[in-house]
Amino acid sequence: MNELVIGFVPKLLARERVVVQAESLAARWIGAAALLGATWWLIAVLARHHHHPHLPYSGRLGWSLTILAAVTLIARGVFLGRPVTTVHAAAAGVFVLLGLGVHVLSFDVLGAVLIASSGLVLMWPMSSRPQSEDLSRAWALIKATRNDPLAPFTMQTGKSFHFNAFGSAALAYRTRMGFAVVGGDPIGDEAQFPQLVAEFAAMCRTRGWRIAVVGCSQSRLELWRDSTVIGQSLRAAPIGRDVVVDVWGFDMVGRKFRNLRQAVKRTHNAGITTEIVAEQALDEKQLAELTDVVWASPRGSRTERGFYMNLDGVLEGRFPGIWLMIARNAAGQVQGFHRYATAGGGSDFTLDVPWRRRGAPNGIDERLSVDMILASRHLGAERVSLSFAAFAEIFENSNRGWLQHVCYRLIHVLDPLIALESLYLYVRKFHAVSERRYALISLTRLVPLVFVLLTVEFLPRRRRLRQYRNRIRNSALEGLVGRVDQ
Repeated sequence: MNELVIGFVPKLLARERVVVQAESLAARWIGAAALLGATWWLIAVLARHHHHPHLPYSGRLGWSLTILAAVTLIARGVFLGRPVTTVHAAAAGVFVLLGLGVHVLSFDVLGAVLIASSGLVLMWPMSSRPQSEDLSRAWALIKATRNDPLAPFTMQTGKSFHFNAFGSAALAYRTRMGFAVVGGDPIGDEAQFPQLVAEFAAMCRTRGWRIAVVGCSQSRLELWRDSTVIGQSLRAAPIGRDVVVDVWGFDMVGRKFRNLRQAVKRTHNAGITTEIVAEQALDEKQLAELTDVVWASPRGSRTERGFYMNLDGVLEGRFPGIWLMIARNAAGQVQGFHRYATAGGGSDFTLDVPWRRRGAPNGIDERLSVDMILASRHLGAERVSLSFAAFAEIFENSNRGWLQHVCYRLIHVLDPLIALESLYLYVRKFHAVSERRYALISLTRLVPLVFVLLTVEFLPRRRRLRQYRNRIRNSALEGLVGRVDQ
């Protein structure tokens, strides 16, 4: 394991120079001794006041509490294994100087808070930095990964990649508040996955990160079960199931598909037609039409959310292997479109995000999904994944116990961000519920971890599509000016 840790030192130094590696036993002994010394000093101050109450001690007590708070925060960071970097050391020094300066100006409380906070700043967790140049390496592994609906989502812009030494396997993650959150399963050569996870866990220990996994498939749970390798105990909690349609076995025959057939038939009666096009092959006219649909969508047009099971950058053409299934009305106006990502060299298609214009005919989403399944046959696909059935057992059970009922109510709190029950009612029409997926979490840090997992997924980010809309508008204006000049 030491060899694994040493192997990551050059990459770590290239990003942020480490002054003190807190994972060492010596650093922990020093941290414990400093905390013990500061505690005994405070006890001595209190004892001296008890025996000599006539002596002034408020200033000494204030400084003792300030130093104890700073040392406690430092010791906490040391025991979490967080390294001290040059950036953090410089920032902590600034906090100390500001605190001393504020003390000189007689703002004692503010000065004490700044000095105590220097311990927090000194041991602030490092963060990962996504490397855009790794996208091509990741895409090569995604093309080699079959039967994993979440594999294409490793390309999501906010994710960092961890590759094994040979570059034949990788996993995607993001850090926040000292947690490294892994999204989905590893990609690439599955024979290398156990070693890849061990190397990733060793790297996390050198940076003081705790691990969490969201979207782990049932077949990959064993990768994260060995606490001696991972360095912590992770508990698996089921969060839902994949919805994967067998392309060549799909048909809409039988009573169970009646609702799906009716939805598709309504769109045919309304004159809806569909077409499929690669996102990177969109021309200016198509891009303008689809951009208008995004901006006219009832939700999410100005910001984008999501991390674990979706991509970003809709219509930007940044990611390879993206296909769009577009629906038009009888007049040729785009009413909606589905975005699909691919893996396994085209063997697997996965629905990313559906978009529809406000007021579009009912059944548009069902029609787009069905036509994508049929079209994917000609593209060599074997499976099409239609989103994710989160908490399917809770929605399916009409006789919920008190715990499931509480969970059901809590799930609906998220309806303004994502309507999970409506999504489930849509995907169950295809009768293709598949493998269960899990979140792997540490129960000892449950409260901060829940905050991290929710903010990573739902914290809004400004959509970059505005620049494309402006480009399209400028192109249209240039064309109009050209026609007037003629």
